[in-house]
Amino acid sequence: MKLHTNEWYTYPKDTIDRKTCDKLIGLAKDRWEESTVNINKGISEEERITGSVQKFEPDHTLRISELCWASEQWIYDMIWPYMEHANEDAGWGYHIKAAEANQITRYAKDGYYSFHTDGLGDKLSVYREPDKPFMDGYVRKLSMSIFLNDDFEGGYFEFASYSKEQCIISPIKPERGSLVVFPSAIEHRVTPITKGTRYSLVTWFLGPPFV
Repeated sequence: MKLHTNEWYTYPKDTIDRKTCDKLIGLAKDRWEESTVNINKGISEEERITGSVQKFEPDHTLRISELCWASEQWIYDMIWPYMEHANEDAGWGYHIKAAEANQITRYAKDGYYSFHTDGLGDKLSVYREPDKPFMDGYVRKLSMSIFLNDDFEGGYFEFASYSKEQCIISPIKPERGSLVVFPSAIEHRVTPITKGTRYSLVTWFLGPPFV
């Protein structure tokens, strides 16, 4: 199966209405924490057998933002149909079984997130979470970002794809209530905020590793 694709699926502005966007932002009130990134580089020989180990710490050379985790059922009920439609209409047809906790993210002025992938879908990336059966044995296969506001400057969502030895940067301008769904293996970033504050909701959808 082809793990990487240069395509993503977008929904237009106000797919999620303003009231719901504001409600999602409000869920994070007084609950913000500093964002982190996986600082482990490479993979050991032992990890090639047991699976990769990730260690998350703040690293302002890679990411500056704040986040809050949200697991309210109404959020999953709202976003799941958009994921299913994108998965079918884009032709990915990935086997999706669950979703992780939703991440509400806040980028203030000068905040950003450098190029990264959310997951590769391989067996080395499998979650080992016996206490969380909805995650255990699964990998990230699809990612979703919902843009909760657009009264800021900068903060573009950009994909990196590669063709004929060239890197092609494809920007998406965040508009309130719009969505983008994409395979988690695609490189993407959030460019620096130059004015205002940017809010988004990020969700990762899980399934068995690609074979």
